[in-house]
Amino acid sequence: MGEDPNDARPEHAPPKLDLNKPGPGDEPPADRPPADRPPAGSGETVMIRPARGGAPRDATPADAVPADATPRDAVPGEAAPADAPPRDATPADAVPADAAPRDPAPPQATPTGSFRLPAPAPGAGGTAPWEAPPQNGGSTGTAASAAPAGSFGPADTSGTSGSGFGPADSSGTSGSGFGPPSGGFGGGFGAGGPYGHGQAPAAAPGWAGAGTLPPPPSAPPGSGPGGGGGQGESRPLQAVAVGLLNLSCLGLGYVLLRQWIGAAVCWAATAALLLLALPADADGVPLGVLVGYGAVLLAAAADGARRGLRASLSVGAAARRLVLPLAVVLLAVPAGGAVAYGSARDDAREEAFQQSLLARLATADALVKAKEGSRFELAESDYTTALDTYEKLALDHPGSRAAKLVPERLDAYVTSVSKPYTDKKYCDAVDPLKHLRGLPDTVDAKVLGDRADGFDEPLAQSLYECGAGELGRESTAAAHEAFTELAATFPESVYVGRTEKLVGDGLRKAAAPLSDGSASDPCATTEEVRTQRSGVAGLKGYELSGPVADADRAIQKGVFSCGTKQFRDEEYSDAVKTMDQYAKDYPKSPQTAHARTISIAAQIADHEPAAGKKLPSATVPGGSRMPMVVSNDGKDAVELLYTGPVTGKITLRACGTCTNYGGIRGAVDPDAKPCGGVSSKYPKATLQLPAGTYHFLQRRAGGGFAVAGETKSSKAEIEPGYTYTNCLYVTSGL
Repeated sequence: MGEDPNDARPEHAPPKLDLNKPGPGDEPPADRPPADRPPAGSGETVMIRPARGGAPRDATPADAVPADATPRDAVPGEAAPADAPPRDATPADAVPADAAPRDPAPPQATPTGSFRLPAPAPGAGGTAPWEAPPQNGGSTGTAASAAPAGSFGPADTSGTSGSGFGPADSSGTSGSGFGPPSGGFGGGFGAGGPYGHGQAPAAAPGWAGAGTLPPPPSAPPGSGPGGGGGQGESRPLQAVAVGLLNLSCLGLGYVLLRQWIGAAVCWAATAALLLLALPADADGVPLGVLVGYGAVLLAAAADGARRGLRASLSVGAAARRLVLPLAVVLLAVPAGGAVAYGSARDDAREEAFQQSLLARLATADALVKAKEGSRFELAESDYTTALDTYEKLALDHPGSRAAKLVPERLDAYVTSVSKPYTDKKYCDAVDPLKHLRGLPDTVDAKVLGDRADGFDEPLAQSLYECGAGELGRESTAAAHEAFTELAATFPESVYVGRTEKLVGDGLRKAAAPLSDGSASDPCATTEEVRTQRSGVAGLKGYELSGPVADADRAIQKGVFSCGTKQFRDEEYSDAVKTMDQYAKDYPKSPQTAHARTISIAAQIADHEPAAGKKLPSATVPGGSRMPMVVSNDGKDAVELLYTGPVTGKITLRACGTCTNYGGIRGAVDPDAKPCGGVSSKYPKATLQLPAGTYHFLQRRAGGGFAVAGETKSSKAEIEPGYTYTNCLYVTSGL
C-alpha cells in the first residue's frame, strides 16, 4: 500500500513561539501524568513535558522528535502491521490512501493558544521547519525499522530512532527529540494504517496528526507565583530583589510574589511602628520596639529571598529587569524615614529643651511678679534668684527662645524692683535702688546692658526725701542715717545742699521756743533739741556749724528754764539735778550763780517745803546786813544751807576736841551746853544776812557717830541792828 510523505511545507512561516510564556489553558491538569498519551482524534492539544534532564522548555524545532521515532508504548522488537488502523480511529477519521494532498491551510489558533500548522505537502522532501533533523542516521518516513507511526511508548531497543515521544532507547541511539512526528499521532499501533507511515491527515482535530507544535510548559516544575518549591530555575538576583523590596518596610517583595499574608504582616508591623513612633517625641521609640521591628524586617527579607529564588514572576521581562534597581532605590524609604524621624526626634528634643528653658524663665517671672511691691529686705532673696536665672539663660543658652526673652524680662525686673520709687515711697525705695545701681558689679555687662544707668539721681532723691520724711516724723536718727549716706554717696549732688538747708532750718525751728522762752515744756523741748542737735552735729559732709551753735545757745537757755520750772512745780530733787548740771556745763554763764542758788533753795525746800514758796532772786538785795556767826561743836564737818532774801551755803570743818551731847556726857555733865567752852576752840563762819526770814539746813557728813547725809532744818528771822550766833552740834543716845 502506498504512502504519501508528510513533508509538505507551509506557505507561510510558522509564528514565532515564546516558549517561556505559557498561554491560557496550557497548564496540564494536575491529575494527568506528564507522559499520558493523548487519545487519538480527541481534538485536544496535549503538552508533553520533558523529563528532568531532557530537552529544555525553549527547544527549537530542531530539537523535535523525528517522525520515525518509536512511540513510547510500542512493544520492543515487534513491528506493527502497516495497514493496522489507529487504535482509536473511527470510520469518520479514515482518509483514502490515494487522496490528494490537502492545500495547506493557514495556521489556526488552538484552544490553548498554540497554532495548528498545515501538514507537509505530499512528495515533498526534507524535514519541516519545526522538525528536528535526523539523528544517528535516522530519517523521516522510514517504516521498515521503526515502530508503527503515531504510537506512544518507550523507545525501540533495536537501535533505530523512534517516531514518537519518549526517552532514548538503551542502545544509545537517541530519538528525534521533541516536535510533531512526521507520521502524525492519528494512527494506532502497528503499520499499514490507512494513511501510511508518518502521515497524518491535515484535517484531524487536535495537534495529533495535525502538524502542530506542542505548547511550551507554563513554568518549571514546582515554580510559579510565590512558589517555594525547589524544582524551578535558580535566580539569585531575583531573590536579592525580593528580599530588598521587603526591606523597604512596605512588604513589596511579598506583593511581587503575591504573598498577601506576608505583605499584610509587613504592613501591620510598619503601621504599629508608626503608631508608636508618631508624633516624634524627645524620648524616641523604645529600643525593644526598634529591635522587634528590625527582626520582622530581616525575617521578611530572608523569607522573601527564599521564595523569590525560584519563583516565576507574573510581570514582563522589561519589568523584571527593573525590579532589582527599584528595590535598591526603595531602600531609601526606610533610610529616609529613619533620617526624617531622627530629625523629627531631634526637633522634639530641641522643643522639649526649649520648653524647659521657658519653664525656668516662667518660674523666675513668677518670683518677680509675686514680690512686686513687697519690702525689699523680704523679697531680696527671690529677686536675686530670678536675676541669676535670667543671667544663666542668656549666657548658657544664648540662641534659645528663653534667652531672647531675657532683655524683656530684665526690663520688667527693673520696673518691679523700682516700684517703690515710682510710688514715691522713698524710704522703701532706697534699698531696691541701691540694688539696681549695684547690678553692674554682679551681672554680666552683655546681659545687663545700660539698665543700671540713671539710678544715681533717683537714689539721691530717695535718700533726701526719706531723711526729710523721717525728720517730719521726729525720727531724727533715721533721717540722719539717710542724710549721711546721701552725702557719702553723692557729695556733689544738689540734694546735699538741700539737706543742709533742710536740717539747719529744722534745728533752728526746733530751738526757737527755747531761745525766746516760749516753750510750754522747756524740759521736754530741751531734750528734743538736744537730741536733734546731736544728730545734726554728727552729720558728715555738711556745713551745719551755724545751726548747731544756735541750737547750743537755745539748749543752755532751755536747761535753765527747765530747772526753774521744776522748782516752781515743787520738783525739788529734779531741780537740784538740773541746776547742778547747768552750773557744771556752763560755768562761765551769767546764770550759773543763779542756778546754784536755785539748787540750794531746792535742797532746803526738799526738807522744808516752805523754803520753796519763792524762787531765789537772781539779784542781791541792798541795805544793811546783820552778821551771824556759825560755830561747829561737832566731831564731823558740817554744811549749812540757807535761803531767804539771800541764798547760800557754808562749810564748817570738824571740831577735833568736841563730843556729842546727850547719853553718857549728859549723865556725867548735865549742865554742859553746846558751844559752852572757849569760843576759839570751835570752827566758825560769819554770814552777812539782810533782814528777813531765812530757812536753814544743817547737813553733816562722815566720822564719829554721825550718820552720813544726816540733816536738820531750821528757820530764823533776821532783824536789822542785831548780831546773831548759831552753834551746830550733834546729840546721841550714848
